[in-house]
Amino acid sequence: CLYLIQHLLKTGQWISNICEKCTKKLVALNKPFKYVVTCVIMQRNGAGLHTACSCFWDSANDGSCSYRLEDKSMYCIVTCFALAI
Repeated sequence: CLYLIQHLLKTGQWISNICEKCTKKLVALNKPFKYVVTCVIMQRNGAGLHTACSCFWDSANDGSCSYRLEDKSMYCIVTCFALAI
């Protein structure tokens, strides 16, 4: 139980760190894009997790990428959107 409480207290900071580091690495590429990074962390307890996004953009120049990581206790899904300037 203490293990779960420690994870819950750290989750907000983990999400912030993940989003900030991803954004910094994308900006460091010096490409003509604006970036949006989202992160979801959810406890792995048998509950379902469904995500979706819808975008109206220039499919020739804009794009997105999602990455999922999981371990025995949680799921983490990071999505990055790149929007041409």
